[in-house]
Amino acid sequence: MDQKIISLAAEKTADRLQEFLQSLKDNDLANLLQNQAVKGKAAGALLRAIFKGSPCSEEAGALRRLKIYICGIHLVESGDLQKEVASEIIGLLMLEAHNFPGPLLVELAREFVGAIEEGSLTNGKSLELLPIILTALVANKENLAYGKGVLSGEECKKQLINTLCSGRWDRQYVIQLTSMFKDVPLTAEEVEFVMEKVLRMFSKLNLQEIPPLVYQLLVLSSKGSRRRALEGIITFFSELDKQHNEEQSGDELLDLVTVPSGELRHVEGTVILHIVFAIKLDCELGRELLKHLKAGQDFSNNICPFSIALLLSVTRIQRYEEQVFDLLKASVVKSFKDLQLLQGSKFLQNLVTQRSCVSTMILEVVKNSVHSWDHVTQGLVEFGFILMDSYGPKKILDGKTIETSSSLSKIPNQHACKLGANILLETFKIHEMIRQEILEQVLNRVVTRASSPISHYLDLLSSIIMYAPLVLQSCSSKVTETFDYLSFLPLQTVQGLLKAVQVHVDVHSRYNSVANETFCLEIIDSLRRCLGQQADVRLMLYEGFYDVLRRNSQLANSIMQTLLSQLKQFYEPEPDVLPPLKLEACILTEGDRISLQEPLDYLLCCVQHCLVWYKSRVMPLQQEEEEEEGFYQDLEDMLESVTSRMIKSELEDFELDKSADFSQNSGVGIKNNICASLVMGICEVLIEYNFSISNFSKNKFEEVLSLFMCYKKLSDILNEKAGKGKAKTANKMDSFLSMKFVSDLLTALFRDSTQSHEESLSVLRSSNEFMRYAVSVALQKVQQLKETGHVSGPDGQNPEKIFQNLCDITRVLLWRYTSIPTSVEDLGKKEKGKSISLLCLEGLQKIFSAVQQFYQPKIHHFLRALDVTDNEGEEAEGSVSHRAAFQIRQFQRCLLNLLSQEEDFDSKEALLLVTVLSNLSRLLEPSSPQFVQMLSWTLKICKENSWEDASFCKGLMNLLFSLHVLYKSPVTLLRDLSQDIHGHLGDIDQDIEVEKTNHFAMVNLRTAAPTVCLLVLSQAEKVLEEVDWLITKLKGQVSQEILSEEASSQATLPNHPVEKAIIMQLGTLLTFFHELVQTALPSGSCVDILLKDLCKMYTILTALVRYYLQVCQSSGGILKNMEKLVKLSGSHLTPLCYSFISYIQNKSQSLTCTGEKKGKAPAVATAMARVLRETKPIPNLIFAIEQYEKFLIHLSKKSKVNLMQHMKLSTSRDFKIKGNILDVVLREDEDDNEGTASEHEGQNKEPAKKKRKKEMKCLS
Repeated sequence: MDQKIISLAAEKTADRLQEFLQSLKDNDLANLLQNQAVKGKAAGALLRAIFKGSPCSEEAGALRRLKIYICGIHLVESGDLQKEVASEIIGLLMLEAHNFPGPLLVELAREFVGAIEEGSLTNGKSLELLPIILTALVANKENLAYGKGVLSGEECKKQLINTLCSGRWDRQYVIQLTSMFKDVPLTAEEVEFVMEKVLRMFSKLNLQEIPPLVYQLLVLSSKGSRRRALEGIITFFSELDKQHNEEQSGDELLDLVTVPSGELRHVEGTVILHIVFAIKLDCELGRELLKHLKAGQDFSNNICPFSIALLLSVTRIQRYEEQVFDLLKASVVKSFKDLQLLQGSKFLQNLVTQRSCVSTMILEVVKNSVHSWDHVTQGLVEFGFILMDSYGPKKILDGKTIETSSSLSKIPNQHACKLGANILLETFKIHEMIRQEILEQVLNRVVTRASSPISHYLDLLSSIIMYAPLVLQSCSSKVTETFDYLSFLPLQTVQGLLKAVQVHVDVHSRYNSVANETFCLEIIDSLRRCLGQQADVRLMLYEGFYDVLRRNSQLANSIMQTLLSQLKQFYEPEPDVLPPLKLEACILTEGDRISLQEPLDYLLCCVQHCLVWYKSRVMPLQQEEEEEEGFYQDLEDMLESVTSRMIKSELEDFELDKSADFSQNSGVGIKNNICASLVMGICEVLIEYNFSISNFSKNKFEEVLSLFMCYKKLSDILNEKAGKGKAKTANKMDSFLSMKFVSDLLTALFRDSTQSHEESLSVLRSSNEFMRYAVSVALQKVQQLKETGHVSGPDGQNPEKIFQNLCDITRVLLWRYTSIPTSVEDLGKKEKGKSISLLCLEGLQKIFSAVQQFYQPKIHHFLRALDVTDNEGEEAEGSVSHRAAFQIRQFQRCLLNLLSQEEDFDSKEALLLVTVLSNLSRLLEPSSPQFVQMLSWTLKICKENSWEDASFCKGLMNLLFSLHVLYKSPVTLLRDLSQDIHGHLGDIDQDIEVEKTNHFAMVNLRTAAPTVCLLVLSQAEKVLEEVDWLITKLKGQVSQEILSEEASSQATLPNHPVEKAIIMQLGTLLTFFHELVQTALPSGSCVDILLKDLCKMYTILTALVRYYLQVCQSSGGILKNMEKLVKLSGSHLTPLCYSFISYIQNKSQSLTCTGEKKGKAPAVATAMARVLRETKPIPNLIFAIEQYEKFLIHLSKKSKVNLMQHMKLSTSRDFKIKGNILDVVLREDEDDNEGTASEHEGQNKEPAKKKRKKEMKCLS
């Protein structure tokens, strides 16, 4: 039969074929086609013949064609056919689709939709036909019956897609169905509909099926809805990551569908690659990605580890690189700023939940990148360096880093820089392939940025080498090249570099010694070339010898011998020769240039430390090898001889008496300064040495005191001779006393009560100068720690040892200050300089600050170390807040005692106590009762004490505000203080007498302005900043809701508490400004800042009005409280602002006129400058008020609430001639002209101009 059909089809006309096919039953024909197809016998030819004999022009033929077409679909779908046969049938069916009439195309499409919904597809191969059928349907121009109505082909297609996307999809065909839609002609609305369906299917698929589906979705997105596609993918993986993290952090064992980390990360990596590839082909997709992530930084899951990894991969596309890094930088800094704002305000903490920080997400990306995310790694490295370059310390001045950014942005910038370093370090740890590149880039920056601070790069270098010492060998050529530049680099850079590489030297024993030795020889060769050029580098060598000796005791003999031979070059061997050291040999004179050739003080310091260590650690173990002890005996004898002869020497022996020249302008003066610093350094070294070996011998302590007197004489002469502006030259020198020795010395002086030590210690205790010196050196060491993070001398780089010494020093200083207050100390004696107790207090203040800066995790151990009554067993008891509160109570008592001394009130000590209390209060947990007690105490002191000392008042008020903001918003405090200020300074209208409120006794006529006034304005600015931040957050949320289709009238309800809080804050601030704009503030900064803050107030009121305009747009309304706020602003602020402006202008005019009448040019210039400065913010304020009123009018129209009924029309600021004033001024000018005409005949033109200016000012 099949042969007959095929042979009939070969005839020129199809008449006989049609007749034959007409005679057959449709089922027989279908069975025949099926049998032939399964056998693989000429199924294509048979199908072609059947279609030829079934023309669509006849109804029977069209129906037969439909049945056979459907049969062909079922055959292809059955999976029984050979691949070639199935492909041939699909090809034929595709060609024939366009020949079908409209109704049959609808029928075919419905067949497909039904099969998909029922899940009756077997392999989905036939889905290739659906786009052809739908395309043919769109091309069909006739109206078709569909359901109960008649639709065009386009509308039928829309209905079919609607039905298809509303129905159930078998998950195994999701990818094929998505792929199919790319060939269907779709409108934007249909694309969105399909997109939503596909995105809903993500959660129903296996993880491994997601990447191919994402690929198809991205191809489909070229038709539209790119942003929705990206948003859906990012949200899916964000939720998946969150769920995965929760599962991993869960305590219970999870036997559920836990996805292995590796599998999830590999899938994410593949998806990211697909998106990046799609962006390369479709620029619009890249633009939409950036738009989407910029838009929702605050209020959605847009920024998440997955989207960050995606962005970092996109940086490999050049056109997006800069934009992406800028976006990531902005996100990081914004995140840190938001965190800073939240942590510093209880008001914000109560309203806003803290989201996870972007920095945490980025470090999570670094951790995830271990799963073959090579496309992310390069972006991570670049971003790490961008953060370090952009937010590192900026300038160097006199060897110190200067922070150029404002104090508010300082901490976020520091965090951003630290994040950059963490990204690089963690990436370095995970990816061996990229280690060399990171190290080379760090070394490049160390060498090329010598003029900028590079401490952050040196810290990173140190961490890198600490983690993987052998990395230095893998880039040995780069390291040796860097060392070749040493002689051209600043000393700080050289020190940092050597200290970082020193870690490598410490761990040699674990690795290949031959390779290390060769590498070290190369570095030493580079170092040797530097030693001849910089005395400073040799100085570093002496500092390092002691550390090397302690780590490698077998090198002791060679090191000590080297030091001995070096010292002999400058030692006078004759016992009667004074002085005992050749200072002249240490100084190099080249023409007019005089410089230090040999740092003899550092050499001697190194000798004494090495000798003391050797005697205590090595000699007890080497009793047999007595012949080697000759070196040490020689060194001991030399130090003993130097000590005795230094004591005998007079300043004249060094040519450094009072008559010597110490000016920095002459060669002799420079030489004498160098000699003096060497002698002082040597004295300090010998003080430490003799104390260390003294074993509490009275004779030794007498020698120590004699050495100190030599040091003191020179120090006094230097201070006296240095002259004005350089009076602190001597104090700038770093002390040679080690921190451990300072700790031991202070403990001995103040806390040693051993009976056998009493007689010898009384020698040192008898000298107040010496005890003051010991405390001063402790202060200097702590200051050095604060500025550089380390101290000079042995163990100065060891954080653990420094911390232990800090604890010991603090314990002594605390005891000394609390036991002997300044009021008791030295009664009747009036010595120069600060008392020891005051120095102790200053030291405590510096230590508390330094410990919080460098030892935050060890605060508990620190506070425990201060508690002398603490027993070992009580370690677990007592929280940080509890222990800090104990110390706070001691200082509170001290301050109260000080405040009770009405005659001898020491404001410097009071201010130091307030600073100490501020430092300690930071250790209190804001929710603890100790914190509340501290706040109540501070509030009580401010309310009850009325000391007229501006600096003490400022310190105490700052403490009050710093505590109050962590407890609740300070707006009511500000309102009370503004009433006090108004009461003390009086009203701008002199006829009005203001009632004094006296909420705070601390506010008085002396402190009200500028001290307290500037403080409260500064706090008001912070409150305004918080409110502004909240309004921005609310606006963003409303924008998101307007964009999403789900937005409803209830969508804004969750914002009501935040809105109420904002309105309450602004309402209270409004009453605060209401008081200040009526206050007769003195000219200067108070007026200037008040005008600027008023401008901010109106700008933020405008922002709130604009927010409500958005709310009204999304069918929301305005709160009743908002209406009250607008009413308050109209009645209590705006009119008073205009009165205040008039007050300032009148005051300015009288100031200018007074200056002109005095006739002195400088007075006039100063007056004019002040007038200009104070009146400059006025136009900005007027503009801000007018903008506020303009948007209020808009809001009134939108909300149908008349908000303008409470607003008075703004005062006209136009130019206006006042006749009465004009007459007075003209008469004054005539009088002036008559009196001065004869004196200024030749200069009439210039004064005339000035007079006209004066007239304009007085008239306007």
